[in-house]
Amino acid sequence: MRHGKKINHLGRTHSHREAMLSNMASSLILHKRITTTVAKAKALRKYVEPIITKSKADSTHSRRTVFSYLQNKEAVAELFKEVAPKIGERPGGYTRILKTGFRPGDAAETCMMELVDFNELMIKEKAPAKKG
Repeated sequence: MRHGKKINHLGRTHSHREAMLSNMASSLILHKRITTTVAKAKALRKYVEPIITKSKADSTHSRRTVFSYLQNKEAVAELFKEVAPKIGERPGGYTRILKTGFRPGDAAETCMMELVDFNELMIKEKAPAKKG
């Protein structure tokens, strides 16, 4: 029985899983959109959303805390310089998972994970709906 086991281990050891999630979070912050499997995207959402929430307060302590998770100076700078001001008023839900089908090799369900406020196509579609 798996009572109380909420973490998807993704078939990896703890250190491998933490390194993978850190690298994926850095890539998501730098590129604003990544393609991965649905299971990894759901695990990444739980990992990256508290980091983005922490970045709303631009202090030395929050920068050091975020760096301890990401281990990437460029990603931390990008997060505090571009991402945090754009999502400052949003109460949560910073990422979006769009399912893209199945991978040909092993039929794993794939998806595209993106930061919500950085998709220009969806922002343009929603802007006229709010005005009209």
